[in-house]
Amino acid sequence: MPETDPAPKASSTRPSVRVLVLLALVALAIYAFDQVAKYFIVKGMTEGDSVNVLGTFLQFHFVKNSGAAFSLGEGMTWIFSIVAAAVVVFIVIYARRIRSLGWGVLFGLLLGGTLGNLTDRLFRQPSFGRGHVVDFIQVQGFPAIFNIADSAIVVSMGLFILLTILGVGLDGRRHRGSSEPQPDSVDDTVDDAATK
Repeated sequence: MPETDPAPKASSTRPSVRVLVLLALVALAIYAFDQVAKYFIVKGMTEGDSVNVLGTFLQFHFVKNSGAAFSLGEGMTWIFSIVAAAVVVFIVIYARRIRSLGWGVLFGLLLGGTLGNLTDRLFRQPSFGRGHVVDFIQVQGFPAIFNIADSAIVVSMGLFILLTILGVGLDGRRHRGSSEPQPDSVDDTVDDAATK
């Protein structure tokens, strides 16, 4: 009698609480760090001011950005607000499918960074949905001034590239070019062996 594939494990259909908690904690930490830093910059500096942190290599330089990265798309703030809101909704809906801690960190960084800049666009001057993002980190030789939220988003993209190169899927398994996913942990190996 031919063998049939075992039924899918129940754990593969349930959201991973551990990953969801990690994602939420990373997002909350990034969001809080970003907003607290911006609060002190706005309260302690006047727009255009610069303060040396590590000589001229690292400075706090307070600017307001109505566009995207590198001040592209100035005057289109409402479009960036809509896109950011869509990204947040996507992450919240998609998060239940993530089983990998690495991907959980990635989406946490992306969610926290997106929420940080979206908060600026929604609630800062000049108006709701058209607010200017507070940027203040200036690194010598880098062509743009950025903030904590921007940094988190860039790191999430770097992590995306790394996980993709390593072949780590959203389910936490490593896919090395074969059609069969390979277990990424001892627990997965044991579970797979038990079903054979």
